[in-house]
Amino acid sequence: MTHVFVLNGPNLGRLGVREPEIYGHASMADLEREAAVWGSELGVTVDVRQTDDESELVGWLHEAVDARAHVVLNPAAFTHYSYALRDAAAQVTTSGLLLVEVHLSNPASRESFRHYSVVAGIATGTIAGFGFDSYRLALGALAHKLRP
Repeated sequence: MTHVFVLNGPNLGRLGVREPEIYGHASMADLEREAAVWGSELGVTVDVRQTDDESELVGWLHEAVDARAHVVLNPAAFTHYSYALRDAAAQVTTSGLLLVEVHLSNPASRESFRHYSVVAGIATGTIAGFGFDSYRLALGALAHKLRP
């Protein structure tokens, strides 16, 4: 069965309590439950993780390459400046795996510093602005691209 890492960066562990008018009222635990259901429906196993630590997120991307796992990545604030994260994400896509960048909100409709993503240029695709549905759409896109 295809394995997908759903990796989440800083402050996403505060989902449901941090700016719910932007990020919604659902929690990371809710995302874990929903992603398991979506993955099951799509025939993929899903491993949801969250960290505020850049080096841990980089390590998980390395692990994805080694495990041959595709990635749904919400880099959060690291989106805009973490070249270490960008380089680790590039290892995913250059190894033949898929990586979908995800955002709950639409960064292009927010503050100007959020408009640039260092990850977008190496990602297989980007889905943003649909709340938790961004993750569902990303998993669906991965499953669709992986069909023979």
